[in-house]
Parts: sequence; C-alpha cells; structure tokens
Amino acid sequence: MDAPTAPDAQAAEDGRRRWQRRYDSARRREADFTTLSGLEVDPVYGPPPGAVVPGFDRIGWPGEYPFTRGLYPAGYRGRAWTIRQFSGFGNARQTNERYKMLLNAGGAGLSVAFDMPTLMGRDSDEPRAAGEVGHCGVAIDSARDMEALFEGIPLAEVTTSMTISGPAIPVFCMYLAAAQRQGADISVLNGTLQTDIFKEYIAQKEWLFPPQPHLRLIGDLMEFCAAEIPDYKPLSVSGYHIREAGATAAQELAFTLADGFGYTELGLSRGLDVDVFAPGLSFFFDAHIDFFEEIAKFRAARRIWARWMRDTYGARTERAQWLRFHTQTAGVSLTAQQPDNNVVRTAIEALAAVLGGTNSLHTKQVLMEETGVVNVADPLGGSWYIEALTDRLEQEAEEIFARIRALGPDGTMMSGILHGIETGWFSAEIAEAAFAYQQKLEKGDKRVVGVNRYPDTVGQPIEILRVSHQVERDQAGELARRRAARDGAAVDRALAAVVAAARSSGNMIPPILAAAQAEATLGEICGVLRDEWGVYSESPVF
Repeated sequence: MDAPTAPDAQAAEDGRRRWQRRYDSARRREADFTTLSGLEVDPVYGPPPGAVVPGFDRIGWPGEYPFTRGLYPAGYRGRAWTIRQFSGFGNARQTNERYKMLLNAGGAGLSVAFDMPTLMGRDSDEPRAAGEVGHCGVAIDSARDMEALFEGIPLAEVTTSMTISGPAIPVFCMYLAAAQRQGADISVLNGTLQTDIFKEYIAQKEWLFPPQPHLRLIGDLMEFCAAEIPDYKPLSVSGYHIREAGATAAQELAFTLADGFGYTELGLSRGLDVDVFAPGLSFFFDAHIDFFEEIAKFRAARRIWARWMRDTYGARTERAQWLRFHTQTAGVSLTAQQPDNNVVRTAIEALAAVLGGTNSLHTKQVLMEETGVVNVADPLGGSWYIEALTDRLEQEAEEIFARIRALGPDGTMMSGILHGIETGWFSAEIAEAAFAYQQKLEKGDKRVVGVNRYPDTVGQPIEILRVSHQVERDQAGELARRRAARDGAAVDRALAAVVAAARSSGNMIPPILAAAQAEATLGEICGVLRDEWGVYSESPVF
C-alpha cells in the first residue's frame, strides 16, 4: 500500500494539474520552442511528482496566485514582451519620423519622451524654457503638436506610453484631441500614462502643484478612464526614477509598491470598484546590474502586489491582482569611460528583466528571437538562491511598508507617503543609500569596469546626438502662429471653465479636454491651475 502523499506534495501536484489545464487552453504563439540543438523543453518546470517542497505555495505555477512565476500559464510562449523603445527629441515632426522607423523595425508600441519644458508644464517660448526645447525629449505645446507627433500612426491601433507626471492630465487630453482628429473612437484607445506624482516628490522632482491638487487630478483621471476608456492605463507607478536616484533594490521595490497601494487607496476613496480600476494600474521598474537580485526583485513584486491587493484591498479577480510592468535598463549603471561596455551592461540588465518576467521592455530583439529565454516560463524558479533572494527582498519590503504606514496619523499607506514627502523622509532614505554605495565604489568594494577596475583601456570617441537651437526658434515661431490663428475668445472661455471646475467637485478631465480641443497651450492650462492652486516648494532637509 502506497504511503499517503504529503500535503505540500499534494498541493504542488494539484497546482501542476491546474496549470496544465490552463496552459492547454491558452493562446500560444507559432514558434519553435526547442533548444538550439533541437532538444524539446517543457513550458515550465517544477518539483517532481511526490517531492516535498515546503512553502511551495509561495512559488507556485505560472498564471496563478500569487503570480511569483508570472501572470500567464504559457509565459512568453503565449505572449512575448512588448518592445517599446523610449524615444523623443526635437520637435514633433522629427520624432514622428523616428516612431515610424521604430514601428517598421518591429516595435510593438510607442513610448514618448518629453523635453524638460513639457515635463514642467511650460510652453516652448517661455523664458524658463530657454535652452531646453527639444532636448532629452520632444517639445509638445498644444494638441497640434500631438497631431504632428502621431501623423500617419493610427492611435486606435497602436498602444502608446507617455512618460510624464506633473502635467500628465493636460498632455493626455491633447493626446485624446489628436486621436479624435484622426477620427478615432477614444473609448478603444489603449496605452499608459505615467501620472505618478508620488515618485516626483520622492525622487525625480518634476511636480507643479502641492500634493493634494495633483491627487485630485489623478483621481479624476482614474474615474474618467474607468468609465470612458476601459483599456487605457491611467497610472504607471514608477520605481525607475527612485532607483536611479540611488535607492537600493529593496527600497525601489517597497517605495514603488507603497505608491501603488496609495493610489489604490485613492481609487477606493473615490468609491471606485477595485476590480474595475486596479487593472488600470501598471508599473515601471529599473533593471540594474546585479543580475540575480533584479530577477528576485521582479518576482517578489508580483507576489507582494497580489497578496496586498487580495488581502488588504479586497480585489477578487485575477486581473485586479496582477502586477504588470515595463522595464528600463539602468541608465545610472552606464559609464562615460569605455562606453562600448554599456552595450554589455544593457544586455545583462535586459536579460534579468526577461528572466524576472517583464511584460514590456525597451529593447532587445536578440534576446527574444535567438537566446531561447522565451521557451520556458520562470526558468530560474525553484533555484535555492533565487527563491531565498526573492524571500529576502519581500521581507525587507514588508519592513519598509510598516515604517511608511507608521509615519502617518491613521495607519494608511496614503497618509504615510504624504507625511514622508512633507518631512523629506523618502529623500533622506535614498540619499543614505546612494552615499553608502558611493563610499563602497570609492573604496573599491564595488567594482565598475573602466572606472575603478581596468581603467587604462581607451575607447574611441562616439558620436552624440545634439539637438540644434534652431528647433527652439522654429517651435516658438510655430507657437506664435497658432496663437494668432486660433479663436482667442474660445480659448479664454475654455480656460475659465477649467478654473471653475477646479473650484468645484466635478471631474476635471472634460473641461481640460475642451481646452485642448480649443488649442489652449500646455503652459496656459497649467498656468491657470498654478494661479488657482499655487506651486509646491520642497522643504530643505539636512
């Protein structure tokens, strides 16, 4: 008579059978999923039948709670990551040419980089914009620029991510106006708007107003998208900028998910159904150079998010428990010395993102098409090192969550975040981590090739894209012509309606959209709101 199966072993076997049923019914890409030598490989690997793996429910199978091993039972056999190259420079027409090239070269979506004046809600002809127009991103002043940016690109068919937070809502409304001018039904649009104002106060420092008005606008956007554009993701909660500012992997993980929990509490405070709005929350993580730590970070993120969404915020559906994320490799890891080595660093970081199960990545067709990493879901799952590191990062994140919640008066994540912003707690924590790393770097404890190891190899100078100052002159001239040609009275009425909405409790998206349709500029829309709400200055903390 066979010995009874241990409970852990039986649970693992039950999970395998559930996974197999879901895999068999899942959509799968037509591709060869054998090794380079022609060996057949299974779509996923787990403990052999009868094996006892204590705590295997925390690892599980792809496509089921807690999603440590990925959101989909078929992994990348079912859907590969979206290749979405972050790009934008000069004016809208120049960037439009770049977008068409990327789409023709196999890009599956667009990711818009904006210049600094746009990120700060300023028009290109304002004195504060001088010298920055078209640098580090594309200049967008009005809906006409959005039209030019996407000319010949059907917005109803192409998903578009826009990396902007402070003036995100007016820019989004200009995007909607451009889509309408293409004849698109905006209800079918699909894409992502960053809109993450918490990470601006914590790390990137590109805000316009005090926190509460920004949160008012974000809540309005969440309501509007849930009702009018159900596939659009109104928030991309960003850890990338937190990590680039000097945070550790655990801090990036914890601060980012805490921000996501804060936005979840915002949605619930508006009376929204978590199962409706939570699928509209997406994430944006950094992939740094410590290969295994990054893989573990991504796996821990999915598990933490699923558990908190289910157990703390009451999400019942799988989609509301999913953590979907885009990954950008770490700009801060790249060096001016021996710049060719940066190609290697980026490839390693991108591979970590893929092995961690990213849903979107800015680059790397070679990884997708040649390396075989798409053949098996979560191929490192069950590794003693990976699982221990995943558990350790999760534990550290939970400890940080408790510290954040203790900062606020009512124990909510939202109040803790706001208090941490006001007191400079987040900035101080990141500064301490950045200082500790810099000390290790200077002592040689942490090694960087070309910086404190093997520095003598001399690389050849590389060509750098430089945006001509003519872009600024042309943009300012075009903006002047638009102002002269538009219906000034209609613009004035539209801006007055924006201010009236700000003074009411109504949703502000429709009046801001009307202002964009009337060709009010970004600086004008943000300007009347600055006049109404004031500007935010960070209190110095030493």
